Amino acid sequence: GCEDWQGRQVVVPAVLPCGECELCAAGRDNICQRQRMPGNDFHGGFASHLAVPARFLCALPGDLGGFPLAELSVVADAITTPYQSVLRSGLAAGEVAIVIGVGGVGLYMVQHARNRGAQVIAIDVDPSRLQAAAAQGAAYTVNAREFDERELRKHLRAACKARGWPDTRWRVFETSGTAAGQRSAYSLLSFAGTLGVVGFTMDKTELRLSNIMAFDADVFGNWGCRPAHYPAVVADVLAGRIEVRRNVRQFPLSGINAVIADAQAHRLDARAVLVP
Repeated sequence: GCEDWQGRQVVVPAVLPCGECELCAAGRDNICQRQRMPGNDFHGGFASHLAVPARFLCALPGDLGGFPLAELSVVADAITTPYQSVLRSGLAAGEVAIVIGVGGVGLYMVQHARNRGAQVIAIDVDPSRLQAAAAQGAAYTVNAREFDERELRKHLRAACKARGWPDTRWRVFETSGTAAGQRSAYSLLSFAGTLGVVGFTMDKTELRLSNIMAFDADVFGNWGCRPAHYPAVVADVLAGRIEVRRNVRQFPLSGINAVIADAQAHRLDARAVLVP
């Protein structure tokens, strides 16, 4: 029954829900308990061919505006996950969005927040990443190595005051996936603020949960992205509202071992896409 898909260009969502369970019916299909993830639940990602359920594929237009199909693969997860996080946070124009960790996911979080009219602050320990974030939408950047958690909060409040930005209702997005990043993110909760935990680490950290009550704040986690959001993200990419090309490098699939070694050694300056 999938003949209509033959020959079509598509993006395969990183999370493929069942579409029928209680969570799917409630619009939380990104966390479907019967979900299928290419590369996790079945072979995919580093394969030259893979079989996937057709139900939630994201069809692409015939004209990709000069984009090679392979470059749009980063829509799955790297660009869609932060998009869902921004939507869920309720971020509005004029508010302050703080992105901690502006690597492969955080850099797109910066762009999504900018597109919603927010004043974006990027925080990282890598000057080159901060430079990229500034070029792609961050209005202010901070090297986290220069401050401890208490000093960081004071510094950002002063920076916001100097620029006429609000020092309450901050929308903080933790995308570094490190314990240090999570501690910093939690320390930046403000009155009526929001913290979105997007990065993942197995490390544990100690937090005073009463801060959430005292600030009347919201904290949420984010797992992937609903397939329903993919078309809007694709439209933003093709229209140039999300910069992809300078953040992606293509490599032949035959060189996978060298690419993975470079990734582990932090020698890659962009998201690697392996093409059969």
